[in-house]
Amino acid sequence: MTFNDILKESWLSISGNKIRSFLTILGIIIGVMAVVVMMSVGDAVQKQVTGQFSALGTNTIMIRAGAAQAGGVRTMSGIQTLKIADAEALGQLPDVDYATPVRTSSGTLVFGNKNWTTSAVGSYPAYQTIQNIEMARGAFFDAAAVRNAGTYVVLGPTVAKELEMDDDPIGQVIRMNGVPLVVIGVTKEKGGAGMANTDDMVYLPITTLQKRVMGSRFPDSVPQIVLRLGANADNALVTDQITALLRERHNLKDDARDDFQITDMKQIMDTMNTVTGFLKMLLMAIASVSLLVGSIGIMNMMLVSVAERTREIGIRKAIGAKEKHIIIQFLSESVLISFMGSVLGFLLGVVLSQTVLPGVMNMTVPLNIWSVFLSIGVAGVVGIASGVFPALKAAKLNPIDSLRYE
Repeated sequence: MTFNDILKESWLSISGNKIRSFLTILGIIIGVMAVVVMMSVGDAVQKQVTGQFSALGTNTIMIRAGAAQAGGVRTMSGIQTLKIADAEALGQLPDVDYATPVRTSSGTLVFGNKNWTTSAVGSYPAYQTIQNIEMARGAFFDAAAVRNAGTYVVLGPTVAKELEMDDDPIGQVIRMNGVPLVVIGVTKEKGGAGMANTDDMVYLPITTLQKRVMGSRFPDSVPQIVLRLGANADNALVTDQITALLRERHNLKDDARDDFQITDMKQIMDTMNTVTGFLKMLLMAIASVSLLVGSIGIMNMMLVSVAERTREIGIRKAIGAKEKHIIIQFLSESVLISFMGSVLGFLLGVVLSQTVLPGVMNMTVPLNIWSVFLSIGVAGVVGIASGVFPALKAAKLNPIDSLRYE
C-alpha cells in the first residue's frame, strides 16, 4: 500500500464513527491547547517579573537604613542610620558610577482648584540616570537645586493630567503640603512597569523634600541610598566594599551587627527567574495531565476499533496481509487522530493566548515558539505511543479465529 492508500484507509476508518472519533480528538485538542496556554502564561509572568526588575537595573544596589530581620523582628527600624554623607562617600568607590540618597513621602498636590495625592521622591540628580527617567518636557533638577534646597519639582505625566495642567506646564507653580514648587519638567510616560507606577510620582531635590516639604528634624538622615554600578562591576565584591565602608563610617565594632541592609537587584532577579522557571515547569506538568488523558482516550478508541474489526483483520490476513501491514494501518489511524487534535489544539491555544489572555492578565502574552515544535512532537509521540499496543494486538490475531469472530 502507498502512503496515500494508507492515509485514505485511515480516514475512512476514523470517519466511520464520527462521534467517537470527535470525542477522542477533543481530548488531544484540550491537552495541546492547555500546554500552549500554560507555556504562554508562564512566559508572560516571567517577562513581567523580569521587566519590573530590569526597570531598576540589574547593576543597581539599594541600601536601607536599619538592621536586617532577626527572628522575624526587624531591629532599629525607627532609626535612620544612613546619612547623606554616606551616599557621597559610596559614590567615590571605584565601581560605583552613580549614587544618590533617596526618601519617598506621600503628599497632596494642589494646582488651581484641583488636588491630587501622590508619592514624592527626594533625591540627587543622579536618580534620573539610575532609574532611566526620560523627560518629555523641561529638565530634571541639578546639583545646585540640591545644595540650595531649590523649590523645583518634576512631574510624572499622570500627575500633570490629574491636575489638569497645560500641555506645557513648565514654570507654573503647584503646592505640596502648602509649599509652593515651580514645575521645571515632565517625565515621559512609562506605564506601570517597575515596583511602582513611575508616571504617578513627582521628583524634587532631597534637601527640598526633607527641609521644606516634610520639615524633618534630621534633614541629613535618609532611609535609603541607591547605587548604579559600572557595567563590568562585580556585584558581590562591591557589596563587600559597601559593607566595609559603612561599618567604618558608622563606627561599628567587629561583633556588632550591620545597621543597614544591602539589596543586590541582580541577585533578586536571578532568584525570581529561578522561581518563575519552576512555576513554568509546574504549569507544564499540570497541562501535561490533559495530554496523558487524551493519549489514553486514543488507546481506548483503538482497542475498541480492534475488537470491532476482528473479522476484517482476519480477512486481510487470509488474503495475504502481513503483520507489519496491520501494524502500519492501525498506527496510521492513531497518528492521524493525534495529528488532527494537535493542530486544532495548537490553533485554539494561539487564539486564546493572543486574544483572550492579554485582556484577562492585563499584560502582553508572548507566543512560545516551542509550542509549535510541541504540537508536532505530540502528534507523533502521542499517536505512536497510544497506537502501538492496539496495533500489535491486531497484528497478533489468528486469522482463523478472526474469521470465526461474530
